[in-house]
Amino acid sequence: MPTRRQTLWGIGGAAVATVGGLSLLSNLRSHAGPSASAVQSSFKLPERLKGTRKGAETVYDLQLQTGTSNFLEGLKTETIGINQPYLGPLLEMQSGERVKLNVHNTLDETATLHWHGFHLPARFDGNPHQAIAPGETWSAQFVVRQRGGLYWYHSHAHKRSGPQVYRGLAGPIYVRDEESDALDLPSEYGVTDLPLIVQDRAFQRDGQLIYGTSMHTLMMGMLGDTLLVNGAIDPVFEYTTDLLRLRLLNGSNARIYRFSFNDGRSMRQIASDGGLLAAPVPLTDIILSPGERAEILVDLSNGQPAQLVAHPVQNSMMGGRMMRGRMGNRQMRGSGPEFPVLSLLPAPTRRSAEPVPEKLLQLPRPNPAAAVRTRRFVMNMPMGMMGGGFTINGKTMDMNRIDERVKLDTSEIWQIENTSMMAHPFHIHDVQFRILDRNGRPPSAAESGLKDTVLVAPGETVRLLLAFSDYSDPNTPYMYHCHILEHEDAGMMGQFTVEA
Repeated sequence: MPTRRQTLWGIGGAAVATVGGLSLLSNLRSHAGPSASAVQSSFKLPERLKGTRKGAETVYDLQLQTGTSNFLEGLKTETIGINQPYLGPLLEMQSGERVKLNVHNTLDETATLHWHGFHLPARFDGNPHQAIAPGETWSAQFVVRQRGGLYWYHSHAHKRSGPQVYRGLAGPIYVRDEESDALDLPSEYGVTDLPLIVQDRAFQRDGQLIYGTSMHTLMMGMLGDTLLVNGAIDPVFEYTTDLLRLRLLNGSNARIYRFSFNDGRSMRQIASDGGLLAAPVPLTDIILSPGERAEILVDLSNGQPAQLVAHPVQNSMMGGRMMRGRMGNRQMRGSGPEFPVLSLLPAPTRRSAEPVPEKLLQLPRPNPAAAVRTRRFVMNMPMGMMGGGFTINGKTMDMNRIDERVKLDTSEIWQIENTSMMAHPFHIHDVQFRILDRNGRPPSAAESGLKDTVLVAPGETVRLLLAFSDYSDPNTPYMYHCHILEHEDAGMMGQFTVEA
């Protein structure tokens, strides 16, 4: 007798359910290769690690380790992870608490863990200067100063971030705060509130991961043909409520995605990299580059199946034709077949949801007049036989060179310019910034909140407002870099210190 899921979706994954005449699993098997033998699986919810209270601190014990994972039917894949074979647990923290993270490295290579999006002392940032040798343990101690939201942690090893993250050294972080918790937003973990770590990967026929080392991979970043969501392919989630909160993290090495529902239904974005927006923003799609996050609310009150899909976004200028679209309103052209992200099936019984608040947070209006100076950062990369390297302001990364020195308790405008033929996600450690404008135009409502990573299109100039507070260290730097990990590893990265 067929199961309920088979009745809705068709035996073997063939779509039979439709909404508005659209096949809900169109293009589900559009990718050739090992992914075609993968079967739909139940949604894989990351295990939560809340830490152990010890005196005034909450302590998290993390171990970098090797393992094997079962991504493809009947095949085992060699991977690395944190406390498990692939990826790491969800770390749950409270704003204002003091935490200690002990990271023990059992790998046979040096690694790091960077707390992406966190405002913290430079010596605990987890960047290449805090390398953890095989067999060693490194500890980071700091007060959580973030607003409630989705953050993440991942390898930032010098010239090895790309392959280490690709093999599994990454994980999500939830920060909770009183202001966010007081709102009537879906927050029941694993029921109404789901994290989605989206990563594209490529597999050999024997199930092993492929990590390219060709010039094409260096130029474009590592791109896969199979999508993993929390380490699973084509997951299915049975929803029991009319309103679902999806926390999206683009954890891919290089690929940019345009997320949407393939029945065209709308969503409301409620948060970006650094937490909640001032108010929900209605959207039909959303673009995220590597490192960026967004939280969306999905109305499922019609009780129908739905599927979240990711359209790869073309990131190149070929034959003089630049990637189309304006980053100001995040409209860009998709390229290639869509990836299935998450299939949503209605449970036999569901509960109704509370109305979504019209206002979320009071975010102060950015004040560029507060900036004491403007700094210019120009990203470039080699093209064909023209030579050169992956540079910011004409320089490749040098661990022994401090590129910028900023003053504690000041604000600055950082002007990010992209003179290359690819879009680059620009990430700045330690701070959550505000976007002032893109080529002189104000940011969209979806980009009006706190950010730590911004996608800059070819030929585009984006101005950011940053404030440097709390921590100073003249000797230990933070990083700024392209978050296409292969570009970062190849030198598109610089260092800055905050000095009293």
